[in-house]
Amino acid sequence: MTAGTELRLADLFRLTGKRAVVTGASSGLGMRFSRVLAEAGATVFAAARRADRLESLAAQHPGIKPVTCDVCDPAQLATLVEESGPVDVLVNNAGMGGAATIEAEPLDVLRQVMDVNFVAAFELCRLVGASAPQTGASIINVASIQGLVAGHPLGSASYSASKGALIALTRETAAQWGRRNIRVNALAPGWFRTEMTADLFADEPASRFVARNTMLGRAGEGAELDGALLFLASDASSYTTGQVLVVDGGWTAR
Repeated sequence: MTAGTELRLADLFRLTGKRAVVTGASSGLGMRFSRVLAEAGATVFAAARRADRLESLAAQHPGIKPVTCDVCDPAQLATLVEESGPVDVLVNNAGMGGAATIEAEPLDVLRQVMDVNFVAAFELCRLVGASAPQTGASIINVASIQGLVAGHPLGSASYSASKGALIALTRETAAQWGRRNIRVNALAPGWFRTEMTADLFADEPASRFVARNTMLGRAGEGAELDGALLFLASDASSYTTGQVLVVDGGWTAR
């Protein structure tokens, strides 16, 4: 391999000059995704409700711009896109979990989970798609393996439904916008140690269940999503759209 080839390969994953929006950026994967995109050269508009956490995140990298935003408020979503646009990369990461059994999930819980996990992503896709630069854009919907397979006994009906809907939205918007070079893909993590799953992994039987049913015999670490995120965000995936990239240690292959 020549030095020139190595340089071109490295450039495939660069995001220099790109403008990115990451929702749910005040914790967990969203915080990490913001840092990864900024390290790759993007200006990242990190959006979430907790302003203090966003300020702390922005202090870690000059390329991260904090934006206080409630994703359940359409007016705030419109302002987010207006202030950060034109958006080259959108990462719909904001999410929340549900109860363990459907009996414990009345309609108000379902509506809340759907609003955060799906409706907000739908609206942001719509806004970014309408104002995307002529060169195109990459939209990454952070789904879950629970949108593909049942999560019981660790899953949630409302959460699974929201992630399944997000995957369907990914396919449909990819089809509608392909000729405009707007690529839409879903990133579907398996069981990762994050702030959202802290209680799950603090429970020894649940933690053993994850390890026992994952081909690699363990939960994932946040860094193991970095490559998948950069692939979907960058020109490395220029001919990839409408796809679900599963990163789950082999969970869904069983």
